[in-house]
Order: sequence, then C-alpha cells, then structure tokens
Amino acid sequence: MFNKIVTYILNNVDYILELTLQHIQVSMTAIGLAILFAVPLGILLTRFKKTANLVIGIVGILQTIPSLALLAIMIPLLGIGFKPAVAALFLYSLLPILRNVYTGLNEVNHTMIKAARGMGMTRLQIIFKIQIPIAMPFIIAGIRTAAVICIGTATLAAFIGFGGLGAMIYSGIQQINTVHIVTGAFFSALLALVVDQLFNLIEHMVTPKGLRLASRTDPTNRF
Repeated sequence: MFNKIVTYILNNVDYILELTLQHIQVSMTAIGLAILFAVPLGILLTRFKKTANLVIGIVGILQTIPSLALLAIMIPLLGIGFKPAVAALFLYSLLPILRNVYTGLNEVNHTMIKAARGMGMTRLQIIFKIQIPIAMPFIIAGIRTAAVICIGTATLAAFIGFGGLGAMIYSGIQQINTVHIVTGAFFSALLALVVDQLFNLIEHMVTPKGLRLASRTDPTNRF
C-alpha cells in the first residue's frame, strides 16, 4: 500500500499541486472574509457587553450544523463550486475568531486602560494602541484555530462541485480506491499542520517580549 501511494504521488505531482492550491485558495478566502467580519464585530461587542453573549451564542449555533448539511444549504442560494464553499467555510470560521477577539480585548488589564484614559487617550486610541496590540496573540490564536478547522472542512467542498484535496478523496470513495483516499487525506492533514505551525510562529512574533517573559515566569499570568 505504501509503495502504491508513493508511486501515485510521484506520477501525479502536478495534479496534487493543483488541488492543493485550490484548497488553499478557498480556505484562505474564507478565513480572510471571516477576519474582516469577526474582528470589527468583536471590537464592537466590547462596547455592548449585554448583547455580546447573545451574538456569540447565535454565531456558535452555526458550529452545531453538520458541515455537509451547511454546504448543501448553500447550493440553492449560491449554486455549486467556489462560492458556496467559501460561504460555508466563512460561517464555520467566525466563532473562534469572534470569541477570541472579544475575550482577548476584555482580558486586557483594566489598570492600563484607566491609565490611558488618565493620559487623555480616546476610546479608539485605547483600542488600537493598547488593547489590540496586547490581545493580538489571543486574536491570532483564534485565527489559527479557525484556519485549521477551515482546511479540514474544505475537503467536504468536493461534494458540492468544488475541487481541492477533497476531490481526490471523493473520487477515491466513488472508485473504491484507497490510494486516492489516503493521499487526499494525507495532504489535507499536512496542509493543516503547516498552516497551524505558520500561525504559531506568527503568534509568537506578535506577542510583546514583556508578555513572553511574564508567561515564562508565571504561566497563570495573562496580559
């Protein structure tokens, strides 16, 4: 089996690369849209804390819908292919980002915020110059989680007419071809691991040095 898989990969490098690029395209498009929507919404919810739990709860309901069912729901609305895949993955990516943005901003030390107000900083200045920079590792962690979920779920997009690595798995199921299934699953998992490590590196880079030192000396210390 192993030899068959290696031979298949070597004989179909261009095809696998094409599917991988499609997988990256649909996943990163969905993640990008989720960031553009969830980050401002998370910031806004810090001003309306009474409705925050309701909004986050509604977004959380989307996570309870089975992936394949959500993709199927998109077909009557957007047809088949790229658009419904992006829409479904976008909805699945919202919760981790929104929750981490909201929680991260709220957990910034209130003493620092009071000090900033005392210095005459406006609300927007406090958000963009203090809260977001300090909460950035937490925000990146949410994006990292969403990206891994998105890449894994994107394999199901093959069932609604989109390509990606899921197309290899889907064709393997249709043909009862274990080599196709294992190869598609392997590269999908590998892509998720690469993206996870990439965001882990970004998370480390955006964490202020002072916070990294504080976390080493006191693991319970946060912001």
